[in-house]
Amino acid sequence: MGEDWRDHLSDEGDGTMRIKAHGDMKVDARLVTNHEHLLKHADDRGPEQLVNAASLPGVVGEAWAMADWHFGYGLPIGGVVATDTEAGDLGGAISPGGVGFDINCGVRMLALDATESDIPNLKKLAGRLAGRIPAGASGKGGLEINARQLDDLIQRGAHAAVDMGFGHDEDLKAIESNGMLNTEHAAVSTRARERGMRALGTLGSGNHFLELQTVGKTVDTATAEAWGLYEGQLVAMIHSGSRGLGHQVCSDHVRALEARYKSRGNKWVDEEWGYTLADRQLAAAPFHSKEGQSYFDAMNAAANFAFANRSALAHRLREVLKLELGIDGEARLLYDVAHNIAKVEHHTIDGVQCTCCVHRKGATRAFGGDHSDVAESYSRSGQPVLVPGDMGTGSWIMSGPKRGMNKAFGSSCHGAGRALSRTKAKKTIDGKRLKGELEAKGIRIHASTPNVLAEEAPDAYKNVDEVIALTDMANLARPVARLSPLAVIKG
Repeated sequence: MGEDWRDHLSDEGDGTMRIKAHGDMKVDARLVTNHEHLLKHADDRGPEQLVNAASLPGVVGEAWAMADWHFGYGLPIGGVVATDTEAGDLGGAISPGGVGFDINCGVRMLALDATESDIPNLKKLAGRLAGRIPAGASGKGGLEINARQLDDLIQRGAHAAVDMGFGHDEDLKAIESNGMLNTEHAAVSTRARERGMRALGTLGSGNHFLELQTVGKTVDTATAEAWGLYEGQLVAMIHSGSRGLGHQVCSDHVRALEARYKSRGNKWVDEEWGYTLADRQLAAAPFHSKEGQSYFDAMNAAANFAFANRSALAHRLREVLKLELGIDGEARLLYDVAHNIAKVEHHTIDGVQCTCCVHRKGATRAFGGDHSDVAESYSRSGQPVLVPGDMGTGSWIMSGPKRGMNKAFGSSCHGAGRALSRTKAKKTIDGKRLKGELEAKGIRIHASTPNVLAEEAPDAYKNVDEVIALTDMANLARPVARLSPLAVIKG
């Protein structure tokens, strides 16, 4: 049994708490939290996983947990860990567990020039959306594509989707990385391809959703106005990722890498690379190794499919809005951001330039407006940061800094974060009763099963307003507007 991380915990006084490096940790860990928030989630094993990640080969800076952290596979959801791609002979580690199984799960937000009063019948509109937006684990209802089109989608992402008629050219500049990551081979397994063939334009299950919302209040009016947002406005959020294709890519590479590691006491060792890990679920390869590059390339291919999938979902949404609302249903893409991804980025660490492989698992970029990866339209405000909350409370849109990079590798929270496991939520929350309570508040709910509602109930999540306040206090991103739910489509 290793040392208790709590014995090395200190309050930084800036909305974060530090776990000083101890044991095998190569860097400190930072939690975006305060004592009250930490006490509420004292039984979560996420901080232990963050401590393990702080011992990854080539790790640099600090290992971060955003305010929405909770226990995950290897790295906690909400984790941000960077490694030096040029460390050692083959570079620092890249870990599939540090990205997650739903590669490029992310959020897309669209804004309408309309208000709730422009909806003639919310019940009918919600029903149309539920009928047009396939949700659930099966992938049933996906758009028909052939093998050549799938090749194009995993190589060119949202660009390929637009060429297929699923999106607009002007959308591309409002997508992280313009909706396309470089992939040399796009070599994904036959099984991954099979799962992708039937998944385009589907939400998936679990915490994936499509939500019609209103802008409830703006707290940064100047930024909201610059983004074309106003109180009472209709907006829509889509939360989905690479579906079965991405899950299979992660599974294939996790399986292959974990098989290389042998148990040595309470550690896991790969003798060829000289890697020693605290947790086998963090199985990693040197970035420039054959295995590391194979995963990185396949991950980018899966991420491209996710960008294309959100483009296809937005296309289906736009079709329904146009049909039900006419010209008022025209929806402009505000932003599309990834939150399960590893990206090569340049950061300054202790005054030294570093080419880093930044793992963001349940965390999103929050880049400054002067960064070259941020579109010109956001150069004065900073990059939009999309933060879904829960279906009964609301969500937020935040912004990265106007200039510069925040201290967490330009990262922010990605949502409210789970407070209850899915199993515990199902045991303690009545999904049917919850549906009735939410609809009594005027929120239309469409979900495949009552179990999904129980798993995704507001009480199963942290308080999103608290998460936003902590993120703001830590100076990682600033709040712009709070959003209120109107209609929710769940898998």
